[in-house]
Amino acid sequence: MEYGDVKILKKKPIYPVNADLRKYLRFYQRDARLPVGYSDLLNFYESFPVIDKNGKDTLWESPLYPPHEIERLHNGLKVAYAMLKASGNLRVVQHKYIDRIDYCKFGNSNPFRIKIVNRLNDIYDYFYVKKADASRIYGLELEEIFSPNQVNYLVDGNTLIEEHIAGIPGDVFARSRLNHTDYNPTRIAKEFVKFNERCLITLLGDMRSYNFVMQITPDFDDFQFHLRAIDFDQQFYEGNLKVYMPQFFKENLPYVQLAMEHLTDKTVFQYQQEEQSSIMYQARSEKHRLRELRDVSIRDKISTPENIEELRLGLARHYKDEAYHRCSSMTDIIELNIKNVIRQVIS
Repeated sequence: MEYGDVKILKKKPIYPVNADLRKYLRFYQRDARLPVGYSDLLNFYESFPVIDKNGKDTLWESPLYPPHEIERLHNGLKVAYAMLKASGNLRVVQHKYIDRIDYCKFGNSNPFRIKIVNRLNDIYDYFYVKKADASRIYGLELEEIFSPNQVNYLVDGNTLIEEHIAGIPGDVFARSRLNHTDYNPTRIAKEFVKFNERCLITLLGDMRSYNFVMQITPDFDDFQFHLRAIDFDQQFYEGNLKVYMPQFFKENLPYVQLAMEHLTDKTVFQYQQEEQSSIMYQARSEKHRLRELRDVSIRDKISTPENIEELRLGLARHYKDEAYHRCSSMTDIIELNIKNVIRQVIS
């Protein structure tokens, strides 16, 4: 497995949600009338940094709101949480309160992270309020269609709310648990190879270790591992092919080294085929939804002609397939990726 140090030089613009995409979201019940929007949460007058238990700056800030606004915001956020988790059933928030609101200036979506607590037992959950970005929404939909993961989000105007994806941040796991004596390194390496393959096929970019989490499930004789993306801002925008291959980010070097140490070329190929088979199955089972998403995204301008040209040239070289030269959009490229996967699996 190769590795390198790819960099994203420019910040991706926020792409608006057009009428066709809103219609799609409405049909699949992703559209909602939220009581609190992203712009409402921007009305803070001051903030202070959030420091972790080790005294390190987390890059999150805790905003301070005018006293007369706090009750309205907290009540609205509780209703939004009920809409996200229970189709608006307010009984799920009957004994809950908003414990804190955090804001992050880092990244494209500048999210707000909301901590909601059950006062009966102190069990808490998080959810996020972000700018509605068409790129991110397409990424969430492709994650729902092609991965074994379910994603839960709602969109209202320029506001997107998402549920929290539980797991150990990939950079934290690499730093503190990658060499845990109870963990089978081959299983971890296998998961990274499959994750790398899925990102390339679905063109999910910028999967540096802090943009995915590791989920660990104890089994009867071992631990199972699963990598989940948590950031979808760089969905089929960049032209550099390596942006869609997690193995080329220096932040992921510990995972690449693990794969190089514990896997052979033959087993890497085997795990890539396993992921391709999974994607083929999902593509067939979700073919109607996938077709509708394709019809919407193919008309949406969510990248630049220069990036599309660069990526199709890169993929034509990577796969030795001249058909990529005929792709005129990022959607065309993903569609060809999927068709090639299906051909390889059934051949």
